[in-house]
Amino acid sequence: MGAKRQRVVEQGSSFYGTSPGPSFMYNPTPFGYVGQPPPFPVVKLRGLPFDCTEVHVAEFFHGLDIVDVLFVHKNGKFTGEAFCVFGYPLQVDFALQRNRQNMGRRYVEVFRSKRQEYYKAIAGEVLDSRGASPRRSVPISKSYDEGKDTAEHTGILRLRGLPFSAGKDDIIEFFKDFMLIEDSIHFTLNSEGRPTGEAFVEFATAEDSKGAMAKDRMTLGSRYIELFPSSHEELDEALLRGR
Repeated sequence: MGAKRQRVVEQGSSFYGTSPGPSFMYNPTPFGYVGQPPPFPVVKLRGLPFDCTEVHVAEFFHGLDIVDVLFVHKNGKFTGEAFCVFGYPLQVDFALQRNRQNMGRRYVEVFRSKRQEYYKAIAGEVLDSRGASPRRSVPISKSYDEGKDTAEHTGILRLRGLPFSAGKDDIIEFFKDFMLIEDSIHFTLNSEGRPTGEAFVEFATAEDSKGAMAKDRMTLGSRYIELFPSSHEELDEALLRGR
């Protein structure tokens, strides 16, 4: 994990259990998957405390590179489930060793998951946040990748899974094939003024943002970066929430 996330965890309460030692960290090279793409490194958690935060999940999986934590809601209420994406595929095996370990007074179940299940949950969170009826017929069962491919491009991309220490110069380097200026990069903050791991980038044209999607799920440092076509409205809403 990035240095900033590590410091937050170390300052947190020990109520969420004793963290395993440094040997729990395992950063394999990608060469173990010669001839085939590596599996998407995601697990599903069930039975989380309803006051659970990303910091608690980071402490639960202490020593592993966490790229993203997605909490699952239904009708605006937290279900006690979440998805956790790691920086390396084999870290999933280490995460599964935490199955039925306690977080506070609750034991948490950890399951192996898939990319499609994670993307479907993201789509569900978007619908839930917009107040969509659970009975509404929405074609979200198809691969979320297809939704990315068919989405209209407005020149704006949303980035997810950024290291909390990432700066605008890192984003410019990530998209070095495109002409970006610092004023076109917007990091989002939570209610406490801390980075959320997301950012919005304004490209010169819609064609540029479409071309930049080729960087989807490529790494910045040790982190997978997810890219999503976005809009001026979504950008404005995100910036207002962080004020």
